[in-house]
Amino acid sequence: MHHHLILRVVAKLLLPFILLYALYVQWHGDYGPGGGFQAGVIFAVGFVLYALVYGVDELTRILPRPVLITGMIAGVILYAGTGLVGLFQGLTFLDYNGLAADSRHGQEWGILLVELGVGITVASSMTAIFVAFATREPDIDDEDW
Repeated sequence: MHHHLILRVVAKLLLPFILLYALYVQWHGDYGPGGGFQAGVIFAVGFVLYALVYGVDELTRILPRPVLITGMIAGVILYAGTGLVGLFQGLTFLDYNGLAADSRHGQEWGILLVELGVGITVASSMTAIFVAFATREPDIDDEDW
């Protein structure tokens, strides 16, 4: 892709806006359409665009496999941890009222933390799936296709 200068420049210009839009969808998902899943997919799309233009090796240099695995684990722990806070306080799983002294603030914090956990997990998982498929070695039978 080194000979596609325009594509590389346009991708480099678009990438910050794609990631910024993902953050917008993440943080405003509780007020309107969007949320963690949508934001995670948009984040992953930004990384996939980077890999398609600059190469998968370059993507794995800035996002190595341990970072992606850590993101998947951290997102699930954040989601589950938010739910367990209620259980430890004698409430039901994902009962956000136990997260703050005021139930309204507890609801706000709970939704924010759960959606953040989902976003981190989805972005890491989708990027890891893309890298796994993009770096797969072809089988012997693949040459027949």
